Amino acid sequence: MDTVQWIILIAIVALAALGGTVGLLAGRGRRQPPLPPENTESGGSTATLERRPPSTTEDEVDRSGGVDVLEPSAPTVEPEAEAEPEVAEPVIVIPEVERPEAPRGRLVRLRARLARSNALGRGLLELLSRDKLDADTWDEIEETLLLADLGVDPTTELIDRLRERVSVLGVRDTEQVRVLLKEELKALVDPGEGLDRSLNIENAPDRPSVVMVVGVNGTGKTTTVGKLARVLVAEDKDVVLGAADTFRAAAADQLATWGDKVGVPTIRSDRDGADPASVAFDAVKAGIETEADVVLIDTAGRLQNKVGLMDELGKVKRVVEKHGPVDEVLLVLDATTGQNGMQQAKVFSEVVAITGIVLTKLDGTAKGGIVVAVQRTLGVPVKLIGLGEGPDDLAPFEPDAFVEALLA
Repeated sequence: MDTVQWIILIAIVALAALGGTVGLLAGRGRRQPPLPPENTESGGSTATLERRPPSTTEDEVDRSGGVDVLEPSAPTVEPEAEAEPEVAEPVIVIPEVERPEAPRGRLVRLRARLARSNALGRGLLELLSRDKLDADTWDEIEETLLLADLGVDPTTELIDRLRERVSVLGVRDTEQVRVLLKEELKALVDPGEGLDRSLNIENAPDRPSVVMVVGVNGTGKTTTVGKLARVLVAEDKDVVLGAADTFRAAAADQLATWGDKVGVPTIRSDRDGADPASVAFDAVKAGIETEADVVLIDTAGRLQNKVGLMDELGKVKRVVEKHGPVDEVLLVLDATTGQNGMQQAKVFSEVVAITGIVLTKLDGTAKGGIVVAVQRTLGVPVKLIGLGEGPDDLAPFEPDAFVEALLA
């Protein structure tokens, strides 16, 4: 057989084999599935199909072996955009500014505060009204005056004049003695030797008047400056406060509190221990720029025997005077210190040329005679007296009202 014949034969055999294979596969595809076993309980021939549970995942099976049914999640609802809240307008709270009591006539209102000081007047009235004024009685009168801090020289003068007038006039009646004593005490308290008790704050048309307040520790300087600011505000003055006490931590805050109550600005340093002369200088500068009427400068308390501190006080005054003269230097004295206050006054006067005295705590002492003593010692007038802790208990000193209160 040639090659062509072999090829034809192989093709026929391959086709036959292919046909048999296809037939076999078709027959298997038509085979019926086996019948399920008979239901022996019912005896019937009805077949039941076993229903298999759907497959589950590990996430859908709880720990007890049960299956969690996953409910379809609710559709996400976008929250409504919140309306912009209304912004309230800021409320500016303006602190209430106090209106201080007018200074004129304050001493009349405060006469009752001199109840302790008028022990001087009552004691003298009682002694001078005795039927017999012998040497022992005059010794008691002298002792009463000295205990009231009248001073040795004023005491001697007063006794000599009283002896003379009582002897000549033969006065014994209490009311007559009162009139006599009033005249003599007034002559001591207000000798009329050019003592100007008004504050020198009207002589600077192109700049503010400058008032420095000085004194030892504990006399009430800062409080006095605050109360003096109230006196000036009551007289319709524009005031600037200078917190030149940079050593006591609370001094500037205390002074600013006084100023805030009456609408007065306070110039202060932002750090403790700053140069007090610089603060005082800035306070006067601010007073010039704002066209204020008066600048009140509070200074640090210092002992009169501390040379360095006293020199520093002199420096403060010299630096301030670069703007112009200092119009008032007020020395604050505690009326309860007695003769020790006289020594303080002398030293301060030598350093900064005191122009006036402020006597504080006069309501708490029986030493009313210090008014006479300090004026005699310094040759300057008592201009203000403190008769209580109230904000308006600083009063201009009025000699007539003071003597009347002593003898009330």
